Amino acid sequence: MGRIITFLVLLITATITAQDAEDTQVKLAIDTFFVGFHKGDTTLMKSVMYDKIHFQTTYINKEGKGMLVTEESSKLILAIANRPVEQKWDERLLDYKIQIDGTMAHVWTPYEFWVNGQFSHCGVNSFQLFKDDGNWKIIYLIDTRRREGCQE
Repeated sequence: MGRIITFLVLLITATITAQDAEDTQVKLAIDTFFVGFHKGDTTLMKSVMYDKIHFQTTYINKEGKGMLVTEESSKLILAIANRPVEQKWDERLLDYKIQIDGTMAHVWTPYEFWVNGQFSHCGVNSFQLFKDDGNWKIIYLIDTRRREGCQE
């Protein structure tokens, strides 16, 4: 009986450790994306992006209507590459909620966005990632944007 319990404890520990390692790798992909975003290093950003990635934003417009905007990844990369050096974008991730099943991961990250030290807006990022040949790659990103109900 003691051997069975020892085996089960080891099995559970190994499973938890493997899940923690996967969570760490997924979080690292998100963090790498934002290091590149903050530095204006699009090569670093692309290192954790899948070849074909979808970007969307949703918000409530001035008339109170829900809006959904779809952008090409090339537009985001171009905006970051051409951002004036004196303009500082600081997206502060407040939390990471990570879910993984095999080769798919979902990451929910509430954030605050600051431009040149001034609060701009807050919201939530929802990332979908795919484990491509052992590496986690972002395949989809949608975010919300608002100015009310923020923690700042």
